[in-house]
Amino acid sequence: MDPQARVQELRDVIAHHNARYHEDDSPEIPDIDYDMLVRELQQLEEAHPELMVEDSPTVLVGGAPSATFAPVEHAVPMMSLDNSFDEGELRAWAARVAKGLEMEDGSAIGYVCELKIDGIALSMRYEDGVLVQAATRGNGRVGEDITANIMTVDVIPKQLDHDRLKAAGQAVPSVLEVRGEVYMPLANFDELNESQEAAGLPRFANPRNTTAGSLRQKDSSITASRRLAFWSYQLGQVVGGPELSTHGEALDWLDTLGFPVNPEHRKVSTIDEVVAFVNHWQEHRHDLSYEIDGAVIKVDSLISQRSLGSTSRAPRWAMAYKLPPEEKTTLLRAIQVSVGRTGRATPFAVLEPVFVAGSTVEMATLHNQDQVKLKDVRPGDTVIVRKAGDVIPEVLGPVLSERPDGLAEWEFPANCPTCGEPFERPEGEANTFCVNPICPARQLSQISYFSGRSAMDIDGMGESRVALFIEQGLIADSGDLYSIDWDKVSELEGFGQTSIDNLRAAIEDSKSRTLAALLIGLGIRHLGPAGAESLAEAFGHLDVIMAASVEEMAAIDGVGPVIAASAASFFASDKAKVLMEKFRAGGVNLQGPERSQLPQVLEGLSIVVTGGLEGFSRDSVGDAIKSRGGKNPGSVSKKTTAVVVGAEPGASKVTKAETLGIPMIDEAQFIRMLETGELPD
Repeated sequence: MDPQARVQELRDVIAHHNARYHEDDSPEIPDIDYDMLVRELQQLEEAHPELMVEDSPTVLVGGAPSATFAPVEHAVPMMSLDNSFDEGELRAWAARVAKGLEMEDGSAIGYVCELKIDGIALSMRYEDGVLVQAATRGNGRVGEDITANIMTVDVIPKQLDHDRLKAAGQAVPSVLEVRGEVYMPLANFDELNESQEAAGLPRFANPRNTTAGSLRQKDSSITASRRLAFWSYQLGQVVGGPELSTHGEALDWLDTLGFPVNPEHRKVSTIDEVVAFVNHWQEHRHDLSYEIDGAVIKVDSLISQRSLGSTSRAPRWAMAYKLPPEEKTTLLRAIQVSVGRTGRATPFAVLEPVFVAGSTVEMATLHNQDQVKLKDVRPGDTVIVRKAGDVIPEVLGPVLSERPDGLAEWEFPANCPTCGEPFERPEGEANTFCVNPICPARQLSQISYFSGRSAMDIDGMGESRVALFIEQGLIADSGDLYSIDWDKVSELEGFGQTSIDNLRAAIEDSKSRTLAALLIGLGIRHLGPAGAESLAEAFGHLDVIMAASVEEMAAIDGVGPVIAASAASFFASDKAKVLMEKFRAGGVNLQGPERSQLPQVLEGLSIVVTGGLEGFSRDSVGDAIKSRGGKNPGSVSKKTTAVVVGAEPGASKVTKAETLGIPMIDEAQFIRMLETGELPD
C-alpha cells in the first residue's frame, strides 16, 4: 500500500480505538494490537517525515474528555509514556538518557522502578490540605471532573492529617497535586462478576475497563459499591511543599502525607538492575492482588529529569516496559459443549491457535448459555481472548467491526453431545445439566477429578487412562478403582509390569488419604476443600456424615445451608450408597481426624501464613494452627486475626494485611502465640 494511504488509514483506525478506549471505556481490541498500530504509524512517520502532521495520534495524549463531566484543565500537563517491549529497547532508552545527561555509560544515573498498574490515571488537587478536585487525564491538558466519585474511594485521603505532618516537622502545602492510578482489586472484580452472572447480566471484561466505567458513573453510589483502590506515584503542582531532589524522596513524602504508595517500587543504580526488576515481575505478576501490565522506569534525580525534558507527549526521563500481553485476538472456529462431573454443560470456544500470556491457547471458556448470548459471539467471529495467570482462558467478546456479513447466531444444543439425553436447566439457574448418571462424559470427569491432586492424588491415573479403563469396562465410577481386574489391564497395549505395579501402588496409597480428601473427590456440588474439612472434623466418620440431617450439617462452621442441602441430597442417593460400600470394601479410609488433645488456645482465631518458616513445613504450620482450634485460610480478609510473615512472603497478602490494618508477626512471635493464644504487644 502507498505510504501516504497507509498512514491515513492508521490514523483513522487509531482515532477510532482511542475513542473506544478513553471516551467510551469499551475497547474493541487488546492493548497489544493497539500498540502495534501506533508503532507502525510511528515507523512510517519516521521514514516519511513529510507525512507528519501536528494532530497525529503519535503526538497526542489519551482521548477527548467526555461531555458527561465538567472539564478540568491540568495545571501541569498529564503526559503519556513511551513504551518498550523488550530488553533491547529498554537498554536503548537508558543509552539515550546517558547521552542526554552527557554521561559515558549511565552507570551513575540512578532509577526508580515501579509497577505499571492496569487502571485509570487520576490527578487530585488539595488546597490547604483539603481535597477540592479530582480529574481524569483526558487528553493530557484537559480531563474530566470526577470529584464526587473519587470521594467514595476509601483509601484516598479527603483531608491531609495535620498532626501527622506536624510530627514529621512539615507544614500543610497550600496547593498539592497528587497523581496516581485508580484500580479494582482482583478479589473485588471476581465478586462483581459473580453477582453479574447471578443476575443474568454480562460479565465485565477486565478490571481496568470496569474501573473506568465505575469512575464515570453519574450516580456516585454505584462507584462506591465497586470498592476501588488507589496507588499514588507522582507529584504535579506543589506550592508550599518541602525541597525534594529525587523522585524517591517524592514517593516517601507522599507516604508521609498518608497516600497509598505501592510497596514494590525499588531504587536501583544500573540498567542491569532495572532489567532484573522487570524480569522478576514478568514471572511474579500474578502474585499480586491487582493487575499490572508492565513496569515504569524513571530517572531518580529531579534535576536530571528537568534537564532531559519531554517530547510533545511523553517525558524523556521515563519509560514504560510492557509485559507480554494477556489479551489477543483470534478466529473463533467453533463453539462446543463439555459435560463435567456434576453434569454441568459448559460451552467452550475452539480457537485458531494464538500465543498469549506465555502459552498457545486453542480453547477458552464461554461460561454458560446466557453468557454466550449476552456476549453474542458466533463461530467465524474474530474474538478477544484473555489468559491471566492460572485462570482458564476466556473469550471476552467479538470484534464487531470484523464480523463477516450474515454470520448466524449460535444455538445451545438441546441434547448432551456425549450420551444424547436431553439437557435440563433448573428453574432460576444459569447452568444447564446432563442428568444422566451414567453419561460417559460425567463418568470420565468425575473419576479424573477423584484421582486428581486436589482429592485422592492417584499418580498415573490421568484423564486418558481413565477414559481407556471406562472404554474397556474396567471401571464405571471412582469406587471401581479399588477393585480393578489387573489381569485384564496386563492385556492392554502399553501396560508392562512396571507401569501396572506403579499404578497399583498409587491406588493403594490413596486408601490412606484423609476423609476430607475423599469428600472432595466425590465432587459434591458446592462442597469445596474448606467445607470438606469442616464436615470431616465435625462428624469424624463418613457414616456419621451420611446419617446427618441438613440442619446438623448446616450448623457446622464453614458449611451453611447451601452446602448442607447439596451434601445431604448426594448422600441420600442410591448412587452414593453403592459408592460408599465400594470404598468400604476396598479399604479406603472413612475415618476423620481425631480431636486434638492440645489446649485450644487459638479457638475462634484465623491465622494466615505467607512465606517459608524455618521450623515448619507448609502442611505442618496449618496443622499447628488447626490442632489448637484455629483456622488457617489461604487468603487475608477482614476476619483474619494475624498474618505470619516468613521468608519471601506473598506480596498480595502483605499488602492486603497492611491495607486492612491486620497485625503481622514473625516466626518467633507465632511460636509464642501457639503457646499462649495471644497476639504480641
